[in-house]
Amino acid sequence: MQNLQKLIDTPRLVPALIVAVCLGTLATAFASEIWGGLKPCILCIYQRWAYGVAAGFGLLGVILSASLVLRRLMVALAGLSFLAGAGIAFFHVGVEQLWWRGTDACHAPSFDADLTLEQLREAMLATDFVSCDVIPWSLFGISMAGYNAIFSLGLGLATLWVVTRMGRGATA
Repeated sequence: MQNLQKLIDTPRLVPALIVAVCLGTLATAFASEIWGGLKPCILCIYQRWAYGVAAGFGLLGVILSASLVLRRLMVALAGLSFLAGAGIAFFHVGVEQLWWRGTDACHAPSFDADLTLEQLREAMLATDFVSCDVIPWSLFGISMAGYNAIFSLGLGLATLWVVTRMGRGATA
């Protein structure tokens, strides 16, 4: 436990780990889109924003690492961002399971009723839409949103736990 405390109190380590985890997670999401062909729905994109915000707070924590108070604040805000991402992901799981309706952006766009068949075809082909209630990939019955919900919740709780431990060692 003493070695863990030394790591927690290393000024730039925790914020840098937050940045690294966020960048790794975002890289995985983009890789699954680019190479795996899994197009994101709007809720997937919102989940990515939570990681981007957490990475920003982590980066500020690295920059402001000389001040324990500011470092703790940035790490705490990153933890809250992770929890917000978990909330979005849990909501997404509920939409996938048809427990509730998603946002308006989760549903197919409407088109003008006055369009000709050819205009409607062109409009539909020009629309890049992914429904939030379709599960494009799952493992052991858990969708990507489900795994992200678990991962984000774990990151959020772990990050906030670390905040409670920061500054308790002799090197703070």
